[in-house]
Amino acid sequence: MKYDVIIIGAGPGGIFSAYQLVKKAPQLKVAVFESGYPLEERHCPIDGDKVKSCIKCKTCAIMNGFGGAGAFSDGKYNITNDFGGTLHEYIGRTKALELMNYVDEINVSHGGENTHMFSTAGSEFKKLCMQNKLKLLDASVRHLGTDINYIVLGKLYEELKDKVEFHFKTPVTDIEQTEGGYRILYGDGESAECNKCIVSVGRSGSKWMESVCQKMGIPTKSNRVDLGVRVELPAEIFSHLTDKLYESKIVYRTAKFEDAVRTFCMNPNGIVVNENTNGIVTVNGHSFEDPSKKTNNTNFALLVAKHFSEPFKDSNGYGESIARLSNMLGGGVIVQRFGDLERGRRSNMKRINEGMVQPTLAATPGDLSLVLPKRILDGIIEMIYALDRIAPGTANDDTLLYGVEVKFYNMEVQLNERLESIYPGLFIIGDGSGVTHSLSHASASGVYVADIIASES
Repeated sequence: MKYDVIIIGAGPGGIFSAYQLVKKAPQLKVAVFESGYPLEERHCPIDGDKVKSCIKCKTCAIMNGFGGAGAFSDGKYNITNDFGGTLHEYIGRTKALELMNYVDEINVSHGGENTHMFSTAGSEFKKLCMQNKLKLLDASVRHLGTDINYIVLGKLYEELKDKVEFHFKTPVTDIEQTEGGYRILYGDGESAECNKCIVSVGRSGSKWMESVCQKMGIPTKSNRVDLGVRVELPAEIFSHLTDKLYESKIVYRTAKFEDAVRTFCMNPNGIVVNENTNGIVTVNGHSFEDPSKKTNNTNFALLVAKHFSEPFKDSNGYGESIARLSNMLGGGVIVQRFGDLERGRRSNMKRINEGMVQPTLAATPGDLSLVLPKRILDGIIEMIYALDRIAPGTANDDTLLYGVEVKFYNMEVQLNERLESIYPGLFIIGDGSGVTHSLSHASASGVYVADIIASES
């Protein structure tokens, strides 16, 4: 098992690395090793009938497999350097935008041609936000939708499957340096060798990536963790924003602690879903392009970023401990009416069922104040009232809050301007590197590294 290039992980970074290598250096023998399933075999058992909540599968079909954690996301590709990672700090702002636009062209040519590109440029909402102590971040957004995103990934796989050797259900256990390159270990003592290795394991591979860096002596530094809730409310409340912008990234600095609270992953007419990361059940959101799959609700996350310094460095461990507390109290995700949170009482099914917002996720009614630290919860409550000034109705009693939502960021791996580790030919890309935090940035990092390898082949 000898290859020119081995790619670990078939998420956005890995897929676009493989795509670009096939296009620019077709003579290279390329293999992709992925712990999850092929796209068509990725099925979450939650059906809302027999299985209503996460059963903690050994391999989470939502998080792992071809397409990575983004496969069943709502397929938002944000083309911007203002958020989504720090790729531009390594390769330059112009190059980063150029590659993100190139990724967009590929998505459009593989099934996304009828989707819409939204932009905040020249938006009247920017002024409205500023008048209310909110900041609307600049971005162009290609919204594929969960359904079209699946089609795009399917077409990319069809194009790659006969030109790249895919090994699904094959988690890599270790990486070793050899005289001429690298050896990866997997299965029951099996191995494969390559001249160059691209590691693209995503957020779900954070613990594995950390162990590899420790073993190989690759320097890292602590990254942040984002903690918060997913808000669900009637779609009409945010329709004036979502109809024109679709995804509005809004930041608020709290009066009490001066913490930054931001909206994230807005899903107009979407659904709230479970996620399983390393056995911990958290919450996320999806939305569809197909009108028949749209709901009457819009959902989005409200997140507070927490950075830690000496002596504590384990940001992900902190986020995991809070998520585990939520799982312990609610058996999974907890849902609470905003009015109940403000009144200091636990929600129950009777009050939720009587409310204006019909939940799209079967979650346990509970009390988020028993889970989230006071400082974070205070910031979220402040942000809800701030949003209520630009989208009246956000702070209604019946607005639903699901918790917890946690965005785990891998520790930031020390890389050079080639996204190469201290070991020549060992590239670390995508969200697994701690450098990117989005579909567009992760995909662009894959193209960037593939171009470097192709130019040297």
